[in-house]
Order: sequence, then C-alpha cells, then structure tokens
Amino acid sequence: MKLVFIRHGEPDYTIDGLTEKGKVEADLLAQRLRDFPMDHIYVSPLGRAKQTAEPTLKLLQREAVECEWLKEFPPLIQRPDREEGNMSIAWDWMPKDWTCVPDFYTYENWMKHPVMVAGKVGEEYARVTGHFEELLKKHGYEKSGNLFLAKEPSNDTVVFFCHFGVTAVLLSYLLHVSPMILWHGMVMPPSSVTVIATEERQKGYASFRINLFGDVSHLTQDHEPVSFAARFCECYDNADERH
Repeated sequence: MKLVFIRHGEPDYTIDGLTEKGKVEADLLAQRLRDFPMDHIYVSPLGRAKQTAEPTLKLLQREAVECEWLKEFPPLIQRPDREEGNMSIAWDWMPKDWTCVPDFYTYENWMKHPVMVAGKVGEEYARVTGHFEELLKKHGYEKSGNLFLAKEPSNDTVVFFCHFGVTAVLLSYLLHVSPMILWHGMVMPPSSVTVIATEERQKGYASFRINLFGDVSHLTQDHEPVSFAARFCECYDNADERH
C-alpha cells in the first residue's frame, strides 16, 4: 500500500486559501496527477487544502472524503523565546531551544517536555494518530509495537491532501520517530508530493518506508518557481527571506 501526502499550495493564511501562485501550483499538480493511481482520496477540512485538491478532483471527476483530523496540527505552546501570552504552534521552535533537549529526539518522550504538557500536545497527537490508526485498519494494516500487521495486504494508493505539520505527525507514527525531527529537519514545499509505502518482507508483517519526500517536479518541469513558504532564511542576513 502506498500513502501519498500532498501539501496544499502556497497559502494565504488570512483567508485560509491559496495565493494566485498557489492556484497555479494546484493546476500544475492536477496535470501531474492525471494518470496517477488514486484508489482512495482524503482531504483536510481547511480551505487551502480543499482548494488545492479541487483541480485534481475536477479533472478526474472524483470526490474526496473530508477528515476533520487532517486539518493542520493545532496545539499552541508558550515557546521559551517568546513573552508570556505570545503563543506559537507546537511544531515551530528556535533551533537553540529544542536541539538541547535529548527527549525531543525520542518517540516515547518528546511530548513530555513541560511546554508540550502545558499545551496538551500529547493528547492531540494521540487523538490524530488514533483516527489515522483506524483508517489504516480499514485499509488492512494494524500497528503492533513498532511494526504493522498486514491483515489484508493491498497495492492500493491512498492520497491525502493536507498540511506539513500534520503530515509530519502521521509520518512519525508510521516510522516510530519523534515528529520534532521531521518538523525541523525536513521541508515539504507547497503543493509537494510525499510517498511512503509498505514493505512486506515477511508474510503478515509490514513496515513503512519513504519513497519520495517533498517532491515538486510538477513545478520545476514547467519552470514554476518553488515557493519559499516552507522554509526559513538560508543566512540570517538575508533580509528578504523569512526569519
């Protein structure tokens, strides 16, 4: 089974939609997915994800199942570098603050940090991955420890139109790694495609392995620039790049 995670196009967060560039990205994505096998399609309830999926669904004359838990990972935290009351999303920390915490690198302990506990991040992680677990069971795979039982193995392709933060949460669940490493160590540009597939080297057992991450070939082959919205400044003195 292949799971395909598609991040929404370049966002305009003020309207929970896409910028004009984001709309171009969504159209180019649809052309890429024209002949892509999609047995099941799920979409976040947020406007920017649904707007990204729209050209593809229209082109293929398909519908997607909307899943509330696919919305962007929502918990807010009091980040150490911010003034009291100036809250931040749970998955955006300054490097000097999170890299010095050994527990952030472990699947079992990353959510036990006092800041994460206060923001109830662990509870939301459990809720989201719980829904994901039920969906995987529906498609024939059940987690058992760090492995998956292939109850009803399939070659289906399951597509999710959603967001970077929640995709990192779901990948961390599949790979049994801390999402902090994925949130801060990997980039999924707007409209990018990420593919993770089962490998069943022993009958009845499956593990997941990333085949493609943050791919934007549908943009580059059409000479459409890759949005910087997913990244931060390459050098601190680059005044025109996001800090």
